[in-house]
Amino acid sequence: WFILQYMSGFGNEHVSEDPRCPGALPEGQNNPQICPYGLYAEQLSGSAFTCPRPTNKRSWLYRILPSVCHKPFKPLEEGHLTHNWDEVEPDPNQLRWKPFEIPKAPQNNLDFVSGLHTLCGAGEPRGRNGIAVHIFVCNTSMLNRCLYNSDGDFLIVPQQGKLLITTEFGKMLVEPNEICVIQEGMRFSVEVFGETRGYILEVYGAHFELPDLGPIGANGLANPRDFLVPVAWYEDRQVPGGYTVISKYQGKLFAAQQDFSPFNVVAWHGNYTPYKYHLEKFMVINAVAFDHADPSIFTVLTAKSTRPGVALADFVIFPPRWGVANNTFRPPYYHRNCMSEFMGLIKGHYEAKEEGFQPGGASLHSMMTPHGPDADCFEKASKAKLEPERVAEGTMAFMFESSLSLAVTKWGLQTSKRLDKSYYKCWEPLKSHFNPKCK
Repeated sequence: WFILQYMSGFGNEHVSEDPRCPGALPEGQNNPQICPYGLYAEQLSGSAFTCPRPTNKRSWLYRILPSVCHKPFKPLEEGHLTHNWDEVEPDPNQLRWKPFEIPKAPQNNLDFVSGLHTLCGAGEPRGRNGIAVHIFVCNTSMLNRCLYNSDGDFLIVPQQGKLLITTEFGKMLVEPNEICVIQEGMRFSVEVFGETRGYILEVYGAHFELPDLGPIGANGLANPRDFLVPVAWYEDRQVPGGYTVISKYQGKLFAAQQDFSPFNVVAWHGNYTPYKYHLEKFMVINAVAFDHADPSIFTVLTAKSTRPGVALADFVIFPPRWGVANNTFRPPYYHRNCMSEFMGLIKGHYEAKEEGFQPGGASLHSMMTPHGPDADCFEKASKAKLEPERVAEGTMAFMFESSLSLAVTKWGLQTSKRLDKSYYKCWEPLKSHFNPKCK
């Protein structure tokens, strides 16, 4: 009977109840002595109680059984999930990975949790400051298993295959060219429909928010109305064989058993929810005279650090747009940065690296490591006729940018066997055009 529906608005106070139980939300108070339909009231807090109102996040869930009804948690093998940033020596080189391989079923069944592989990161969850970048590759759905992250928020970027994500707040279908955010503590389960791959940006100790617009004004970039939140949906399902609740806690995985589905929330209200966003909705701002605007104009979401203007992590996209700048080298310029830049490609060809940087692959340009267009791109762009042109048509590249210096895991550098050790060669053909007699 269920049809996927959503409510719109970023950070809104939403109210939702499953239509099978009209009036399930208590009226006028959060936790009455007896809730409608004999439900339990449970608050999920995403911020300290005493946070200023603009940053205070919480939702009230009205559920058949509270989430406390489970057996004790026990350690679960975490595979290639880690927050140990000292497995291998630091590597300041420009790094690029070929598309990450998706294992074949049924020889090697991996669901979303068992298919998590940490590629790089910094900081640590106990101190509530840091990030991690994970790759997920999976070929089977989570069956009677759910995950919640006690360490931080997951920003999920599917690259191949769609994800049907069941959460305590309802269901979301997330396809390539969409993203979703599952915030800290929210239980979710992922159903897939074949070989599936994507990227995850995890942040510890901060939530994603929309960037300030400053002189841009009231509208532009990712508009709040385009963020979608699921509507309430519940299942009153007993699982005699055991339902596994997995907690990611202090970087480790733990599993607890219970005999019912955790997706038993009949109604909820609040401003702390999962949400999704379609990247085609992004209103692109660009230079229309000369030179480049800084790539910060492509920021979809930001997780702020404690330093004003400095992001713990930004999620940035490079969508299709018009390039019209006069007397300007139009591709990204050569650059050294005090931020770390991790890039992924959802589809198409990235304008500055048409060869080698492939959908499902990635690159990392670490703090102060030089990078920029390859030799072929430089030569073409230096001689191109500067007419208005569509840039990145049919393409969607993105960047996770962080003020932290990211360490790469052993899986990223060695075990995955996807590191492109010839990446540096794309700049070797660059030659000097210097002529002191010709200005």
